[in-house]
Amino acid sequence: QVQLVESGGGLVQQGGSLRLSCAASGSIFSIVAMGWYRQAPGEQRELVATITSGGSTDYADSVKGRFTISRDNAKNTVYLQMTNLKPEDTAVYYCNLRHRRGATYIRWGQGTQVTVSS
Repeated sequence: QVQLVESGGGLVQQGGSLRLSCAASGSIFSIVAMGWYRQAPGEQRELVATITSGGSTDYADSVKGRFTISRDNAKNTVYLQMTNLKPEDTAVYYCNLRHRRGATYIRWGQGTQVTVSS
C-alpha cells in the first residue's frame, strides 16, 4: 500500500507564499511522475503542476511564473512552491503519484486546504 502525506496548506493573504510538501511511502514501484491538482468548491479537479521522474515539468497556464514544482527523489517527496498567491488559487490541493510495474498505478493524497484572502 502506498501512502501520500501532504503538508503546508493554510491561510495566506493575496500576494503571499506557501510551500506544499507531499511525501510518498510504502510499496512504491517505478515512479513515473508526481504532481499537484486542485479542486475549488463546485469545480472539477484540475492539474496544477507535474514533474516526471526525469525532471520534466508541466504547469497549468494559470500558475506559470508563480508556482514551482520540485522533487527530492531520495525522499520520494514532491514540493510546490507557490508565490504571488491570488484568491482564485483557493482550493483543496491534492498530491498525485503515478508509478508503474507493468501497469501504471495512481494514488491520491488526502488533500490540503489553501485559502487566499483578498
